Amino acid sequence: MTRTTTHRENIAALRRIEGQIKGLQRMIEGEKYCIDIIIQINAAINALYRVGEKIFVKHIDHCVKSAFQGRSEKAKTEKIDEIMKVVKQLNKLR
Repeated sequence: MTRTTTHRENIAALRRIEGQIKGLQRMIEGEKYCIDIIIQINAAINALYRVGEKIFVKHIDHCVKSAFQGRSEKAKTEKIDEIMKVVKQLNKLR
């Protein structure tokens, strides 16, 4: 099983991504080679996906697991619907 990350760890990752974005801005301002810019854009996008995946795992490991350990069928159904909505949204992004 993968270890879930803390929000603090995700904030640190987002700060690194912020640095990547600022670097991209400098690359564009400096009129760097287009292919190099595209590669860095792709790296930033992938880094954001990784943070999103970690937060999704954290949500499932805590919120969803908690709902399924409880007795409320409504809470379980809501969590399933929530997950399906996110999965559909993620499929649209890729």
